[in-house]
Amino acid sequence: MDTNNPVQRRQSRKIWVGPVAVGGDAPISVQSMLTNDTRDIEESVNQIHRLADAGCEIIRLAVPDKEAAEALKTIVKRSPIPVVADIHFDYRLALQAADNGVHCIRVNPGNQPRKEFIRAIVSKCKEREIPIRIGVNSGSVEKPIKDQYPDDLVTQLVESALLNARILEEEDFFNFKISVKASDPLKMVDAYRRLAKLVDYPLHLGVTEAGTLKRGLIKTSIAFGMLLAEGIGDTIRVSLTADSIEEVFAGHEILRNMGLRQSGSNLISCPSCGRCEVDLHGLANQVEALMADMDRQNPGKPLDVAVMGCFVNGPGEAGHADIGIAGGIGQYYIFKGEEKVMRVPEHEALEKFKAELQKTYAEYDPEGKKNQPKAPANWQTATKDSETLAVEAHIAELEQANA
Repeated sequence: MDTNNPVQRRQSRKIWVGPVAVGGDAPISVQSMLTNDTRDIEESVNQIHRLADAGCEIIRLAVPDKEAAEALKTIVKRSPIPVVADIHFDYRLALQAADNGVHCIRVNPGNQPRKEFIRAIVSKCKEREIPIRIGVNSGSVEKPIKDQYPDDLVTQLVESALLNARILEEEDFFNFKISVKASDPLKMVDAYRRLAKLVDYPLHLGVTEAGTLKRGLIKTSIAFGMLLAEGIGDTIRVSLTADSIEEVFAGHEILRNMGLRQSGSNLISCPSCGRCEVDLHGLANQVEALMADMDRQNPGKPLDVAVMGCFVNGPGEAGHADIGIAGGIGQYYIFKGEEKVMRVPEHEALEKFKAELQKTYAEYDPEGKKNQPKAPANWQTATKDSETLAVEAHIAELEQANA
């Protein structure tokens, strides 16, 4: 995949959430949140490891009571990634969470109406040298701000963020990031755009309560794409009513397709049509699973992998892929670039492709992919072998049948 990136990132301060840098020149990080009861320590740890294996870089946990705050002491020690404590109503839970080793405190200012509580959290975070996220949410903006700007959600979000940023600044505390989340993606975009012009703090992007997997991905992709293309955003969380693994996968995919991260390989697959005579959807899903496993084993090797339904689309229309597979009647062709590597029967296709995919990862050269096999310069006019003739004959038959 072409990783030349024209996006100019917004200049922001850099803070550290544990070992993960957020803002400044740091890569945009991908976050998620646990869905289980934090008080269940074993399940919490298991979920964190599962998400970390999928590429999650910062994890947030709900802290509804003292027992959950106490559980953080063990969870943080066993977590492979930084832990953020999510605090809403009782500021004392933030103090307890900080003492128990969390790497960041998320505060919802709308649920902390007494600002001396915010100041108490700031004092503790100063002591523990950990950052705060001012997590403004469209569902819980302070009432005075709502009353001052009725029916203007964007202004409500921005004013709440600025008010609470000033409180932290008055305490000589600048170690924080801000989010202004809304479930309406366009209003969310407007709020972040406005805020980005007014402060230089790192911004945590999110469309809150985005919805189920399909709807939530569409909303989030629209909003994130608009903002990231303008250089706005330092860390992201895709909020879905779905398995949190889907959030992490989506976050990395959005960043990779924006040219902002090189995490993982790129799957190229055609949508299928009447020419397709194989189970393309099933094969594409199987290849995607192979890629996920191999990406984890081969970090920093972002391949282009193609799965095509017929010989028309592959390798012809996927000739730029590092490796691909194209289907025919009872058989598949595996190709690298524009070079056909082998023809395999359908029942052997996945295993043969897996072996070739492993070789391609091993041969990957970041300097122009120099080890990738290249087609001969005269490939279009080279003598045609029997397999090529068979493919062309099959295509001709299909065209005649459709005439």
